[in-house]
Amino acid sequence: MSRPVPMPLGPVFLDVAGQSLTHEDRLRLLHPMAGGVIFFARNFASPEQIRELALEIRALREPRLLIAVDHEGGRVQRFRSGFTRIVPMAELGRRWEVDPAQACAAAGEIGALIGMELAASGVDFSFTPVLDLHYGPSAVIGDRAFHRLPEAVADLASALMRGLRRAGVAAVGKHFPGHGYAAEDSHVAIPVDERPLARIEADDIVPFRALIAQGLPAVMPAHVIYPRVDASPAGFSRVWLQEILRGRLGFQGAIFSDDLSMEGASVAGDALGRAQAALRAGCDMALVCNRPEAAEQILGGLHWQPSSEWQRRVRPLYASAPPVGLQALAAGAAWQAARAVADTLSG
Repeated sequence: MSRPVPMPLGPVFLDVAGQSLTHEDRLRLLHPMAGGVIFFARNFASPEQIRELALEIRALREPRLLIAVDHEGGRVQRFRSGFTRIVPMAELGRRWEVDPAQACAAAGEIGALIGMELAASGVDFSFTPVLDLHYGPSAVIGDRAFHRLPEAVADLASALMRGLRRAGVAAVGKHFPGHGYAAEDSHVAIPVDERPLARIEADDIVPFRALIAQGLPAVMPAHVIYPRVDASPAGFSRVWLQEILRGRLGFQGAIFSDDLSMEGASVAGDALGRAQAALRAGCDMALVCNRPEAAEQILGGLHWQPSSEWQRRVRPLYASAPPVGLQALAAGAAWQAARAVADTLSG
């Protein structure tokens, strides 16, 4: 195997075509603007295969590319066969209503389990937890949310974040400042939330504020327009990202755009325009999925230089646990204890 290419990370998060790297994948991942890879279900065949793919990506560059996945549980769990089944977060919310302390303890074990299994497979982090509130109309959020009450979401998500941290894995809170109230799905529409800032701060921002106070490493903003605050979707808005998230809430971690291929991002123009707008607004990483031609346009047209502050924000996203494989992980007492909790929740 050739030696890793010395190359600083860039600000573009990409996907790959299948279960092993193609020549085109390698060229994109070796581009100076590339910073990481997000896995999807199409990339997964088995725990050992996904670990081999992760190791192949890790070996390309030094410092190595970040590797992430949407592995929340319930409907959004990309790796299944051989991985522990994670219940939807709403199940933890239901248990919080009966016994908050017990539900938070379970959330901590679920966070640890997600983190251990991902890190053992060579994946650095999951885009989790969902901090949106479960208002009801939003089908795209639904049972991905812990609860309607911001206090419940804050308690459970904080516990899950501590569990991830215990496993050496970063948390990414999403979708700032809250996607739960808007009924439209930003994958296929441009959602609009007409509420005033005071209402959003009193409810939806509460979980974000709680986790930021506990050192939340990363945030993903929503492709939602809040016209009474700013005309741009949150992920393209300096008001939301600079004035409110960094200024008012004191957030010091990394900001990931949501997928720039989604319809909710279309207000910012073509693929390159979307990436430029997200980075100008304050995102540290621009995420582009499922459109290789868009990825090529962004990589070829983007001009960007990493700052020391950017590097400080991104560095904590690397998993600290080694990619030992799930078989070795399963021999440990910590995994066994967390797995027992997950099995109990699954009923």
